[in-house]
Amino acid sequence: MTAIEGTFLVTNADDASATLRNVANSQVLTLSDNPGVETGEVVEGTVEPEPPMEVTYTLTEVEERRTIPVETVDLAPTAQTTEIAAEQAPGELTTVERAGEGEVHVLTVPDDETAEAAADVVEDEATLSRAARLGVDRVEIRTTDGVVSVRYLPD
Repeated sequence: MTAIEGTFLVTNADDASATLRNVANSQVLTLSDNPGVETGEVVEGTVEPEPPMEVTYTLTEVEERRTIPVETVDLAPTAQTTEIAAEQAPGELTTVERAGEGEVHVLTVPDDETAEAAADVVEDEATLSRAARLGVDRVEIRTTDGVVSVRYLPD
């Protein structure tokens, strides 16, 4: 096996080891030791398999380490988001590219499940993976009854 360069989400970390997920292809890599990374961090760098069995990896180069905040904000979804939501069925998801960087996901849910759906998005590891893959700096969740808007945004 050879070195793997990429963007990785730290999915688990303790004093002895760490687990990374490549955000491009979802490959899970276990580090034989923890070089100081924390769960939820995004690491851009290079990992190399450790001989002889090559089942664990070492983080050999770090180009960037960062965290991507995912938070619910007290703002209503945009007019564009509200228009998209009005045309989709409950449980449906629409993805819209933003002008510039990032994208917006519009999710419709039953009115009484809006807060729970927003909380699920905040806690979902897939939200961080997507943010890392898109190269954005923050994720903003906006809600109104029956609509959850997930905005993947540059700084």
